[in-house]
Amino acid sequence: MRDEPGGAAPARSELQADCARCFGLCCVALPFAASADFAVDKAAGSPCRNLRTDFGCGIHTELRQRGFNGCTVYDCFGAGQKVSQITFGGENWRSGSGDRARLMFDVFPVVRQLQELLRYLTEALDLPAARPVHAELRRALDRTEALTRRAPEELAELDVAAVRGDVNVLLLRTSELARAGLGRGRKKERRGADLMGARLKGADLRGANLRGAFLIAADLTGADLRGADLIGADLRDTDLTDADLTGVLFLTQPQLNAAKGSAGTRLPASFTRPGHWTA
Repeated sequence: MRDEPGGAAPARSELQADCARCFGLCCVALPFAASADFAVDKAAGSPCRNLRTDFGCGIHTELRQRGFNGCTVYDCFGAGQKVSQITFGGENWRSGSGDRARLMFDVFPVVRQLQELLRYLTEALDLPAARPVHAELRRALDRTEALTRRAPEELAELDVAAVRGDVNVLLLRTSELARAGLGRGRKKERRGADLMGARLKGADLRGANLRGAFLIAADLTGADLRGADLIGADLRDTDLTDADLTGVLFLTQPQLNAAKGSAGTRLPASFTRPGHWTA
């Protein structure tokens, strides 16, 4: 990744969606297909039928009941408000030309990926065990933040895969440092593993590498996931009832929202217990 002029690190609040400062970009720019996650088909660039004229969602409190589970597990990591208020200076897609709107829709998913990287880099910098790479992490965070503030035309042409590749090297090193001493072995190196429906009730997964693992509908009831790396893991319908996720690495709120859990599920302090989890 090329060096970029340094920019101020984003506040944690700016790495979370603020729909009140966004023009409903995720409800327009992104496509979805009728499935268990979405009740209807929608093409990219076409407004969702539930989007109101004030850019709010008309069924926000009933998304799951109305068949829009996919919306409840999505987070733009602050890309919506950044593209709306900074990249396009408060210009919304309804008021501009068709070309301008299409550019906005092209830029939004790019910035969303960059914001996600900022979220991981910020977490990595909070880990004392990653101190040996803190300086590199700080430089990567500053460069990535600077990229998010480029002109729309530049963002639309950005090679996001290359940026992700550079940052991933640092996140892998961070993960190794943070998980050192938490238990190793063949059973805990499950990066990208197909664990769909796996029976892992009560499993000792402390310090496990579960990056990108497919844990769809897996039974992790009572499992010990302390210090496990869950970056990119698919937790749709994963049963986390009474599981211990304290100290877990690179978990996001959308991943939790996609899973099942209970009042007994132990979470890091920075996360919100999903409302659909059982009492």
